[in-house]
Amino acid sequence: MVKFRTHAFTLVEIMIVVAIIGLLAAIAIPNFVRARQTALKNACIENLHQIQGCIQIWAIDTNAASNATPTTADLVPNYIKEWPTEGNVSYDSPAVDEFPLCPNSATNIDHHL
Repeated sequence: MVKFRTHAFTLVEIMIVVAIIGLLAAIAIPNFVRARQTALKNACIENLHQIQGCIQIWAIDTNAASNATPTTADLVPNYIKEWPTEGNVSYDSPAVDEFPLCPNSATNIDHHL
C-alpha cells in the first residue's frame, strides 16, 4: 500500500497564492510610484518656499532694490543653512521680485509656487 503525504501544498493552491500576490503587486506598485512623485513635488515646492523666504529676508536686512539678485554666498549660512538641490542640480537664485524656479522645470512642469 502506498502512503501519500497529506501535508504538502497542491499545485493549484500554489498557483492561487502566486495569483493573489501578483494581483496585490499590480495594485500596490502604481500607488508607490505615485506617492514617490508626490513626495518629490512637495519637497521641491518646499525648497522654493525656503529660497523665496530667505531672499525676502535678505532684501529687508540689506535694504536691497526689488530687482537685486543675491548670490548664494550672500544667503548661505546667514539666511539659509544649506542651499537646496533637486537631485544633483542646484536651484538658481532669482531676483527679489521674481519667483524661484525648479531646476528641472522642463521635465517637472508642476513644480512651481
